[in-house]
Formats: sequence, structure tokens, C-alpha cells
Amino acid sequence: MMPVNYTEFEETLKLESPPVHWSEALKALWFDAKGDWEASHNIAQDMYSHLGSWIHAHLHRKEGDRFNAGYWYRQANKAYPEISLDTELRELVEFVLG
Repeated sequence: MMPVNYTEFEETLKLESPPVHWSEALKALWFDAKGDWEASHNIAQDMYSHLGSWIHAHLHRKEGDRFNAGYWYRQANKAYPEISLDTELRELVEFVLG
């Protein structure tokens, strides 16, 4: 079942893995929310789109690599965010679900 909002997305974090029918973007965000940076990054780096670049940027910001994150935010046509990582994750999920 596809979540319709962030609250429903959070409920899926109880699962062992993301549903197979989800988009790659939503799977990447699910792994990020579960604390599996590597799995999330493996998906995001193979997404050749503005959304993939945004997720990639978020992950490198989370990692603390401001330089690399900055590159990916530019690729996504996004300004470097001033919001918390949790808030950005929520924005990303809501964008994907939107």
C-alpha cells in the first residue's frame, strides 16, 4: 500500500524492507529514515534526475560533507537548506508522495 502522507510513511518504518512496488525515490527515503545511509545512497546515486540529485544532496548533508552536498543541491536546482535534516526528509517524502 502506498502511503498518502508523511504519517503513513512513518508507519511503514516498522516493516523489514520497503514495499517492492514503491518508486526508487521513496525506497531511498525509506532507507534514509531507517538509518541505512548506504542503501539509500546506492539508490539515489543511480537516479539521474533533479529528484535523485536532491536526495543525493540530502544524504551528503546528513553525512556532513557540505562541499559534496552543495554540488548535488546545485544539480537539483535547490539552494543549500537552512532547515533541519528531519524537516528536509519530510519535505522530500511529501514531494514524492505529492
